[in-house]
Amino acid sequence: MIFKKSLIHELYATALSSFLVLMGIMVAQRVTYYLGFAARGAVASDAIGTLLGFSLLKFLPLLLTLTVFIAVLMTLARWHRDSEMVVWFTSGQGMTMLVRPVLTFALPVIGMIAILSMFVSPWATQKGMDFREQMDSRDELSAIAPGVFKESQHADRVFFVERFSTRDSTVHNIFAQSTQHQKLGIIVAQQGSQSTDAKGDTFLTLQTGRRYEGKPNTPEFGVMHFESYTLRTEPTEAKHEAPSPKAINSLQLIENSNQDNMAELQWRLSLPISALLLVLLAIPLSFVDPRAGRSANLIMAILVYLIYNNMLSILQSWVARDKLSAIIGLWPAHIAIMLLFVYLFYRRLFLLPLLPRRVTKLLIR
Repeated sequence: MIFKKSLIHELYATALSSFLVLMGIMVAQRVTYYLGFAARGAVASDAIGTLLGFSLLKFLPLLLTLTVFIAVLMTLARWHRDSEMVVWFTSGQGMTMLVRPVLTFALPVIGMIAILSMFVSPWATQKGMDFREQMDSRDELSAIAPGVFKESQHADRVFFVERFSTRDSTVHNIFAQSTQHQKLGIIVAQQGSQSTDAKGDTFLTLQTGRRYEGKPNTPEFGVMHFESYTLRTEPTEAKHEAPSPKAINSLQLIENSNQDNMAELQWRLSLPISALLLVLLAIPLSFVDPRAGRSANLIMAILVYLIYNNMLSILQSWVARDKLSAIIGLWPAHIAIMLLFVYLFYRRLFLLPLLPRRVTKLLIR
């Protein structure tokens, strides 16, 4: 009981640290991704936080799957390196006795992965799409990021605002360029404010500025000074795309059982299954051979994870393209990993080399 409690405690500690590191990497990658869109004006800067939250919920099952795999692998590998596994074996505990405490640690996380992959991730994906459509349907001025030139949807207007004031809903140092009746108009103002009439139309009222108007490539230009000038800002029509299978509820996927929906359902079911298989596979993979080096088992574990994940992606693509029956689905990848676990566990249980001697001699030749 002392060994098992110590193992479970260390598994949770390693899992927490691994999850924080993976979460930090994910947040940094997604923030950089959305900042690139914000710099081009495709995404408003105030929407990055919301989109980041939906994105993290979407990828959380994969993060938790990798977390439990790394936690079991690194913890048992440390026990092998520091000879704590020798104490475990000499006290009468075999390798099969490691399965129960490892599953005690992993099963609650696997249950959480199942709930996230089946229900939470599709909801987050759908909400993220709805939020982006809502942001795309805002009026021209609301979609402008401070310090960025923004072109209107019909390419007949260009806006630039130096900064916004959220306290009184005013904008400062405005530049607006428009083309009407083959005439170019440029408006420059120090300050402006937004207003909405009873019909829901949005207007921008500029104060203390100038308007330049004339024909391009000709000297016919006029200048007008104004104290107040009102522009109507047109709302942007959002593109309503068909819902992706990733954003459809799991129950609806079962009701509408076409190839794309079945492939997505198989992927969602594969996440908790793969987490369970990877946790079991980490037990024999954690064995450290002093002759092979400390990092040999980690390299092998990374290769197994990458091959497994790619196999699942390929099989999902085949099911979606109707190249593979939905009944078979992603099970060949799971069965292959299960057979690999049985093989490695058997070799480690009886202290046999990873490959039989005959195979090793053939490889050397």
